[in-house]
Amino acid sequence: MSQTTVFIGDSVTDCGREVAPPFGDGYVFNIANSGRLPGKIINVGTSGHRLIDLEARWETDVLAHNPTLVSVAIGINDTWRRYDDNEVTTIEDFEDRYRRVLRATAAHGDPELVLCEPFLLEVQDEMKTWREDLDPKIAVVHQMAKEFGAKLVPFDTFFTAKAKELSMVALAEDGIHPTVLGHQLMADLWLESAGL
Repeated sequence: MSQTTVFIGDSVTDCGREVAPPFGDGYVFNIANSGRLPGKIINVGTSGHRLIDLEARWETDVLAHNPTLVSVAIGINDTWRRYDDNEVTTIEDFEDRYRRVLRATAAHGDPELVLCEPFLLEVQDEMKTWREDLDPKIAVVHQMAKEFGAKLVPFDTFFTAKAKELSMVALAEDGIHPTVLGHQLMADLWLESAGL
């Protein structure tokens, strides 16, 4: 059976795939370029998306490709919108939606799952308060990985530790969107976490 990997997420996954098709110029591009992930690679990351948006397009953007592996990286916008637009995604809603899309995926050929921690580097002081919203969502990702036997990519844990060696802005200037170096480190960590 031929292998097809679908990467779904927000702008961190998207990374300009419309202007630099088909992978964008971020971590998905680096993974594709590594030659370590066999088969077809599809990037359906979409800038600005939250989990509610992913759920709405899951059938078309994920299941329709009959993937053998699905990588999900979502959650930072679910936190960010609370602080810039007062649009709250409750933990219960986040968990329910995550479980629904993974159940639908498991029922559709039971592909391998790779779930990625959303991450934040607190480059601005006000971002420190975001942790109260983001950390429980990261805990949900861990719970979903256990529940569905998925591989877990600890982006937040990794970047938090790495920022002590380098600097936060060397990894993601605004604390959310990785630099060229940040994306290369993400690709390396993803491949290692996925066992490739």
